[in-house]
Amino acid sequence: MHLFRIISLTCLVTCFCFVSLKAQDIKPVNFSYSKERTNDDEVLLTIKAAVKPGIKLYAVQQNSPDAVGSSVEFDTAHTKYLNGTLVEKSEPQTEKDAILNAETNYFIDSTVWLQKVKIKANDSILLKGTISYMYKEGDEYKPGEEKFKFFIQPAPTVNSILSSHNNSVENKSLLWIFLAAFAGGLLALLTPCVYSMIPVTVSFFTKRSKTKKEGIRNALYYAVSIIIIFTLLGFLITLIFGPAALNNLATNWIANLLFFALFVVFGISFLGAFDIALPSSWTNKSDSKAGTGSFLGVFFMALTLVLVSFSCTGPIIGNLLVLAAKGSYWGPLTGMFGFSLALALPFALFAFFPSKLNVLGKAGGWLNAVKVTLGFLELALALKFLSNADLVKGWRLLDREVFISLWIVIFVLLGVYLLGKLKFHHDDELPKNDFGVPYLSVPRLMFAITSLAFAVYMVPGLWGAPLKGISAFVPPMGTQDFIARGSQNSIPGNTSSINSALPHPVKYYDRMKMYEPEVVTTYGMVTYFDYDEALAIARKLKKPLMLDFTGINCVNCRKMEGQVWSDPEVMKSLKEDFVIVSLYVDVQNIDLQEHEQYHSKALDKDVETLGDKNADMQVTKFGANSQPYYFFLDANENKLVNEGYGYDPNIKAFINLLDKAKAEYRKRNL
Repeated sequence: MHLFRIISLTCLVTCFCFVSLKAQDIKPVNFSYSKERTNDDEVLLTIKAAVKPGIKLYAVQQNSPDAVGSSVEFDTAHTKYLNGTLVEKSEPQTEKDAILNAETNYFIDSTVWLQKVKIKANDSILLKGTISYMYKEGDEYKPGEEKFKFFIQPAPTVNSILSSHNNSVENKSLLWIFLAAFAGGLLALLTPCVYSMIPVTVSFFTKRSKTKKEGIRNALYYAVSIIIIFTLLGFLITLIFGPAALNNLATNWIANLLFFALFVVFGISFLGAFDIALPSSWTNKSDSKAGTGSFLGVFFMALTLVLVSFSCTGPIIGNLLVLAAKGSYWGPLTGMFGFSLALALPFALFAFFPSKLNVLGKAGGWLNAVKVTLGFLELALALKFLSNADLVKGWRLLDREVFISLWIVIFVLLGVYLLGKLKFHHDDELPKNDFGVPYLSVPRLMFAITSLAFAVYMVPGLWGAPLKGISAFVPPMGTQDFIARGSQNSIPGNTSSINSALPHPVKYYDRMKMYEPEVVTTYGMVTYFDYDEALAIARKLKKPLMLDFTGINCVNCRKMEGQVWSDPEVMKSLKEDFVIVSLYVDVQNIDLQEHEQYHSKALDKDVETLGDKNADMQVTKFGANSQPYYFFLDANENKLVNEGYGYDPNIKAFINLLDKAKAEYRKRNL
């Protein structure tokens, strides 16, 4: 099936390329573009026109006012950058046109147009324009038009540590993916589909094998086969969808809506509404091969387990693929390897120690309780993905109090279920004691208490309480419609008057205020959303500038703000001694002005939105590409601390960082 999809996709791409090339081939004039910086203040733009045989392309420069000609026009906003007029480098041919009764200049092969642009080496610009050309084919005069862009950006300033830093970030990310996936595999072991297979499968190998050594070997084959199958699945995911697509899943609103729907379906499935199962023909075919050969037979037995258990592991795998979205090519491979390793471990361990199989007990109602609990958690997580899409698009469908209300309902229902007061389709009756009375086990009671206590903890959030423990998951305070007076502006450390001298943010504030960090709304701190505006304020007040590279859907950013920034000592220092600018790298609904747009080599894309601008700044100027990340600058935009500070919820370490930045700033301004 995967091979068929790959072949089909290849054929479609090939056909598309062929049609595109053919369409390009029949164009009367094909244009190509290049640019070259000639000195620190000037760039030379080159437009080359390739004319097809039998076509006469009329020149820009004509000797007679009655002659038709082509033109190259730059958008009005960009004409101030032009240095001189357009130069037509090639020598045109001239003829007297009988119909126009005028002498015309034209080209029959190619021509080159040159335009000088005034722009300093440290500036950037996106120049746009239109080529309106006239050509003659046979006896017909025909017009044509083509829009063009020239992306001019500053001289490269990428820090030499960029490569090594990116590698370290990627390694940390892959390690996190592996550990989280390994935990997901351990969780999958508790699902009925997998759990009930462990003693049956291991006992089968140990009893079927002639010697203990052979039984252990076969069980190890079985475990390795599980790892191979799941890791291969991760490779196919990467091959089909590509690393770039996976890398954008976390912030893409359409992808987040799909994940929301996926989690809802999985959650409902776990609650017992239906089972997610692969076609039975797949299972039957793999099962029929299980008796062939040694390793090959064991491999097909493992494949049978994978297919049969899909109804339980499928939802967890789906969640894992969302997690692996940040791991580029290695993300799905690392995630699937960690997941399958955890899933395969029991089969190998119990093969070595078969006498320990009795510790597993019998699969029964408690396993279904685990599955239903996972279903409630799936529904809660689904709301997080819907919130991500809602924040990116600014729909305001799932504001903070709505989100918290839904979570309260979900966890109250989970607590009621664990107390045995709510039943689903596959649930058994509670076990009975010696007197025939149903009773609740102590572990189940503890989980019920935890769920209900968590629901009670969230209740004050409906009136604007910070809820530091889950601040990483709930929407920002800026989306809350009602905040009780006692929940707002209660500044820790009695610093209510501090920072009042800071001017109110202007640029982007009306659009960005809903994304303000919760500590900003709660404690009355001022943050800016535009780098230049914040820098001007910092220079005026003679304070260091703190750059907060963050994201709308950045969970770790919210954790840092809710757990570290809100500390009284940290908050006091931030409010007294710094000007803070929050640079969101994933804001795609705020367009830059036309003269601010440019092309980023680091991002390999056109920078046309505020999020792209901030992301490009973080990579090119500061050599970092993860969030949260903090940098500190003086009035001359020089770093106060050589290294940036990434995610680390250690309050003492963050205080030391602030003290170091303040000390260096005072030292430079003595």
